[in-house]
Amino acid sequence: MVYKIFIVEDDKVISQKMAEFLSSWNYQVRQVHDFSKIMEEFIAFDPDLILMDITLPHLNGYHWTLEIRKFSKVPILFVSSANDDMNIVMAISQGADDYITKPFDLQVLAAKIQALLRRTYDFNSQSHFIEHKGVRFNVEDNTVSFQDKSIELTKNEAKVLRLLLERKNSIVSRDDLMEYLWKTDYYVDENALSVNVNRLRKKLEQIDVRDFIITKKGIGYLV
Repeated sequence: MVYKIFIVEDDKVISQKMAEFLSSWNYQVRQVHDFSKIMEEFIAFDPDLILMDITLPHLNGYHWTLEIRKFSKVPILFVSSANDDMNIVMAISQGADDYITKPFDLQVLAAKIQALLRRTYDFNSQSHFIEHKGVRFNVEDNTVSFQDKSIELTKNEAKVLRLLLERKNSIVSRDDLMEYLWKTDYYVDENALSVNVNRLRKKLEQIDVRDFIITKKGIGYLV
């Protein structure tokens, strides 16, 4: 798996050095472009880990961490020149998972990132949850949650969501979904798939998840 790292750092030299170094470790890296649209860029990139500076244009790293924590548990590693205990305590209390102070050795940064990813995703790989864009699906009891709301899905709704999540950011063909749903040699009306997808969308809307499942006309769906 190639992990995605989102860098929220306004010092262009430091940001570029981190990006180049982490890319050499085969991470997929994106640096923030517009500091007034950090949330939009975060949601679009859907990273596995965030490197967050404290002092940023417009609003600081504490603010953005609180916003992200409203719907995501993605690990956040603070990268800051503020090395006093108060800032470290503040960062952790706002939802950061770890803290590294500037100047730092890039190898130490890599070690901290590896430890955070291992702690987060090696553990989660043994769990029963799949998460994408803040939507969290429990494969054990077929419940889906977003922020502080949750709802139970039917067997077929859960199957549709699971396959889409397992192949997130890729188009899942209608044929693949029908095969996964019914696994039968008998003919199944294609409208049956559309009905199940529409029911799933309505269920998701009940917990304020909208425009999550995208239709690729004549091809399939993706999340």
